[in-house]
Amino acid sequence: MIGVLSGAVWQGTGFAFIWVIMHTFPSLAGWGLAEIAFLYGLRLTAHALAMIPLMSVNDIHWLVLNGEFDRFLLRPLNPLVQLMGNRMGIAQFGDLLAGVTLLAVAGRSAHVQWNGWLVAFCAAAIVGGALIEAAFFLALCSLSLRLIDTFALRVFVDDVFSKFGSYPMKIFGGAAEWLFTFVLPVAFVAYVPASVVLGKLGDPLAVAAPLLGVPLIVLAYLVWRRQLDHYQSAGH
Repeated sequence: MIGVLSGAVWQGTGFAFIWVIMHTFPSLAGWGLAEIAFLYGLRLTAHALAMIPLMSVNDIHWLVLNGEFDRFLLRPLNPLVQLMGNRMGIAQFGDLLAGVTLLAVAGRSAHVQWNGWLVAFCAAAIVGGALIEAAFFLALCSLSLRLIDTFALRVFVDDVFSKFGSYPMKIFGGAAEWLFTFVLPVAFVAYVPASVVLGKLGDPLAVAAPLLGVPLIVLAYLVWRRQLDHYQSAGH
């Protein structure tokens, strides 16, 4: 319970910062507080779904350094499945609680006209956003099988998704907006789907945004398999 509550409180402080900003600037790139809260809730829910099953993978560098990863290779079950089953992200259930609550409250405040199609799209967007974030996290974690410690890089990428993914991309403009859309697809986690739900994006191709997570997670798994083939035990 403490873990779940700490996760919810931590994410609540992040949204409190946005709330303070919005009281100084009532609109950011045409987005009001309720709309940005919806965007924040969408990103947070996707983040929680990505990290709940993958939190144990975050420990991979310690397992490699201590030679404990070897035992996963002696069992018939997929090593990644074993690694994911080591422990579950408890605090991330607090993230999920905060994200779903924000989505419900902000969606109502932003006057989203929910229907069957929008509900299905929003659910697909959450899963797709989770797959995008999970893909980058898994790919970076898998590098620890050869580079030993990629923790700082993982923290940096997680911060990018968290900090930049919680705001409308338009406020960054220019090169930054292009970078977070086409190089590191932060925009496709929440900004593009939220824009569709809120009626701010008329591009028909935007409805395909949730599908991006599928090829990315497949590619991340291939990276994992490639690094696993080159793994050398700490005892070698």
